[in-house]
Amino acid sequence: MLIQCTRKLLDQLKIKPSEVPRKTQPLFSWHANILTINRRKTVVLVNDSNRYVVVLYGLLAKDFQKLDQLIFEAIITTFREEGIREDIISQFINESPTITYSKTKDRTSVARMNKSIDPVQLFAEDMDHKVKIQAPLSFRVSRFLVGDGTGDYIYPNSELYRDLEEFAGKSVIQTKAVQIKVTLNLEDFQVWRKLVIPLHMTFRQLHQALQYTFSWKNYHLHEFYIYDNKIKGMKDDEWNINHPAYNREGKKPILNVVSDEEAFSYGDDDIPMKLDAEIKLSEYLPEHQTIKYIYDFGDDWRHDIEVETFIDDYDKNYPVCVEGEGDTPPEDVGGERGYKEFLKIIGDESHPNHGHMIAWSDQQRFRNFDIETVNSDLKNLLFS
Repeated sequence: MLIQCTRKLLDQLKIKPSEVPRKTQPLFSWHANILTINRRKTVVLVNDSNRYVVVLYGLLAKDFQKLDQLIFEAIITTFREEGIREDIISQFINESPTITYSKTKDRTSVARMNKSIDPVQLFAEDMDHKVKIQAPLSFRVSRFLVGDGTGDYIYPNSELYRDLEEFAGKSVIQTKAVQIKVTLNLEDFQVWRKLVIPLHMTFRQLHQALQYTFSWKNYHLHEFYIYDNKIKGMKDDEWNINHPAYNREGKKPILNVVSDEEAFSYGDDDIPMKLDAEIKLSEYLPEHQTIKYIYDFGDDWRHDIEVETFIDDYDKNYPVCVEGEGDTPPEDVGGERGYKEFLKIIGDESHPNHGHMIAWSDQQRFRNFDIETVNSDLKNLLFS
């Protein structure tokens, strides 16, 4: 593996650059720079062939002494985040098992590297301070269009798949997934969606997928409750029907997955809490197959999530909506009661607020459920 370093990175490593090997394939060659982001040392690698980005964050002096190991770990972890097959990841690493550090190739290559690095700094606030390998961020920034030097533009992630498919001679994406049915709890309306979700996604990413699937706009806070299917018969006086963790079948909530760290200061002592960005679906599925998703604690939109089937060889690394019914109420409509009033007004041209409500619904981007639009959004979603 060839790592072509800026002068600043070479100084940090305190090494003399090696000569570039004559036969170096671009797929196994990266340009690298060191930045200071959030006052932490950050190394960013950009692949020469496809411009895919790999990010190492918060590096200490001792980390630079074992940078070879960290680079390989970062590539492996990031490729797994992409859903790339394990055998292809192993083949990629084994093809170029040692690292050579050299100087950057030329000014054009440095300019392209810097352009690919720009989104990393754009999302500096999204860095996970607890880990060095920023795989979700790499996943995200590698979906930004970049120039290929000929006047055309490419998506680095798509180019990476193409390169690896040509290298390995077979399809590169294979993940474990789950098909779920998500039902919005409304007494007088049928609103539900069926989705296939890769199990390596986090609950934060599931939330983002549900926002697009139900045409929510991510204006408000959210949370999940995970239930133990084996424990039933919880009494109503233990969990009041108005409590967000209440389950009609009496299942016991074992975890409250929250969207903001402030939630830990006012949570229910009887239910453990975790942050949604820090746990993957695979940690709780398939063992726990009942989940509740709550969005907007004011309008209180509650969604029941039921696991239907598991898929061992899903060939995509993004969610797909396979079926659905019903239109989602617009944001800030005032709960189900407000939604009924909204539908009454927009359906009555003689109502004095009809024109105002139509204009408001356009502003809220209220739309009929369209599965093709949903899947286009899901495929292009920049997950964080």
